Amino acid sequence: MKEIFFNADHSPIGAFSSFTLGYPGAKGGLGMELGKPADQNVFIGLQTADGKYYEALPFFDYSEDESKRFDIEKLEQGDKPSVLVWFDKNCVTRQFNLATDTWNAGDLEFKIYSPIRSVPDPEKSIDMEMKKAIVPAVFAEVTVDNTGNKNWRRVFIGYKASIPNSGMRKIYINDGQICGVGEGRNTAIVSKGENVRVANGFSMEDILGNQLVENWTMTLGNCGALILDIPPGQKVTFPVAICFYRDGIVTTGIDAAYYYTKFFRNLEDVAEFTMNNFNDLVDACKEDEKLIEGYNLPDAKKFMLCQAARSYYASTEFLCYNGKPLWVVNEGEYRMMNTLDLTVDMLFYELRMNPWTVRNVLDMFSERYSYEDTLRFPNDNKEFPGGISFTHDMGVINNFSRPGYSSYEMYGKTGCFSHMTHEELVNWCCCAFGYYNATNDLKWMDKNIDLLKSCFQSMVNRDAPDAGERDGIMSLDSSRTMGGAEITTYDSLDASLGQARNNVYMAGKCWALYVLFDSLFNERGMMDFAELAKAQARKCVDTIIKNSDKKDYIPAIIGEGIEAAIIPAVEGLIFPYIAGLKDVVSENGPYGDYIKLLKKHIKAVMKPGICIFEDGGWKISSTSNNSWPSKIYLCKFIISDILDIDADSFSKDADEVHKSWLLRGENAYWCFSDQFILGEAIGSKYYPRGVTNILWLYKK
Repeated sequence: MKEIFFNADHSPIGAFSSFTLGYPGAKGGLGMELGKPADQNVFIGLQTADGKYYEALPFFDYSEDESKRFDIEKLEQGDKPSVLVWFDKNCVTRQFNLATDTWNAGDLEFKIYSPIRSVPDPEKSIDMEMKKAIVPAVFAEVTVDNTGNKNWRRVFIGYKASIPNSGMRKIYINDGQICGVGEGRNTAIVSKGENVRVANGFSMEDILGNQLVENWTMTLGNCGALILDIPPGQKVTFPVAICFYRDGIVTTGIDAAYYYTKFFRNLEDVAEFTMNNFNDLVDACKEDEKLIEGYNLPDAKKFMLCQAARSYYASTEFLCYNGKPLWVVNEGEYRMMNTLDLTVDMLFYELRMNPWTVRNVLDMFSERYSYEDTLRFPNDNKEFPGGISFTHDMGVINNFSRPGYSSYEMYGKTGCFSHMTHEELVNWCCCAFGYYNATNDLKWMDKNIDLLKSCFQSMVNRDAPDAGERDGIMSLDSSRTMGGAEITTYDSLDASLGQARNNVYMAGKCWALYVLFDSLFNERGMMDFAELAKAQARKCVDTIIKNSDKKDYIPAIIGEGIEAAIIPAVEGLIFPYIAGLKDVVSENGPYGDYIKLLKKHIKAVMKPGICIFEDGGWKISSTSNNSWPSKIYLCKFIISDILDIDADSFSKDADEVHKSWLLRGENAYWCFSDQFILGEAIGSKYYPRGVTNILWLYKK
């Protein structure tokens, strides 16, 4: 199969919706609040030059004639030859970019525009600015070049309904100046123009093969389309809006509605606004395209960045709760809401695009999804003071969890589904420092300084109860594990990355936070806290160095005999770096011994059979074949731009390999996936986390 036939999301910002298109068959369509493509038939096609039949882009399955359900005698009749066929896939071309996706076949062009832009801060924006940013629609242009033909030709775009309790209907706005077809009150394809007509039928073949266009008025069938007849000798382009809408309260646990419902009453409102502002909306998408201009990204990197950004927006859900904005990013196929260990990795993207969303998520965690715990050493029921932490997520599939609890975390477990208490404590703090240093929001910091002090004390408590025994590394598990063990975001990997306690990946993030706390407490004149933070940072580094004594690398778990090698040992460096503390991550800075060790570690492990796969892809743990592109992007940036090591020297084709993982076979159905075993997508599909690759635009 040609490499162009991969699914991509085309999504309004904050609508948790996607017009997914690109994988052959009924494998895309207009989906809302799903963890996968909608699997609808989508019809975009043109009558052949001789007028004998119709060709369409290959995004539909040949279907049974639905009228047979009503006309029983038809069951005994043979099927007629179809008037609708796929374009020859070898003759289809595609130009895939950040905000545009253009398909060409014969005399037909279909170009989709997707918003990839900043969302205005609701506290500061004006209504029209916000409406244009979050209108729940994506935009397209259908062009037919009939200049070399003497016949009229019919062009069409439509889809087949798939929701059991909704039928296909016609939409007419302003006496038909805007018209379209829609599935219930939730999705629609509309256009504007006096010659555009709408049609319903049992199938697309039924619509196209019907000699009496008056029969298009029938609404019994569940297929709908826009139809336009193109005169001979003309080239015609007409605008299309793919619209989404869900009104009222859409969540449980708390009552929240989509933020766009403040501006749009229904699907017709969305369609009318989009058509009346079509040129402005399309021009804005063209401007969005410039985000990656001037960086000379290789094709593989450009592709992965485009796919990641699109999948991120497909998972965004901008809500209104108690009259205030609430930003949610759903976790791809799993649909967990604001998973905090994803929030920390999407931080770099959101700080660049709309920092207020980081603040919004942080505040919701602190207000509703924080809790206090006690601590235990392994295999010991004695409890010690713990402190504040934050839940793994806020809920799942639009069901907000009760305060202080996630949808994910369970009890008495040592692997997947255990608590991530320390991981999420660290992640909340990393996001807080990222937001503060990017925005200098003193008002927010004044409000949260006491909370950050509590977070700092909670981190210190998780090192050791006795100050004399502290080594800067997490050594105790939360009492919430009830005898189990805490895990990290790498929940589906083995202990080399999955175990939180004594993990060098976690240790690196703790060091980063102690450094950041030291800076903050000095800034605030809290010198006792600053002194303790600096001491903890130094202890953490000394422990890591001691653990790697007489070795070329840093073993993944400190003091427990787990000798695996992991790339994410370097992850923590990113947080002081984006905070502007460049001396801290320099060989010549106060932690130069640690930076030198990390360089030594990377050069030792980035070898075939250790942390490089046979195909040249990166292997985040030497003892697991499960590798995550989002983390590879993050670590590769750190290695090249912070540690100043030529990351491509370890595997010159690594970017091409990682791109090939996304495109291989059925992987291409899932847009962006983030867990691969030997090149096969095995989890974290339809996923938003890949936007760590926005760091490629942070290049020196």
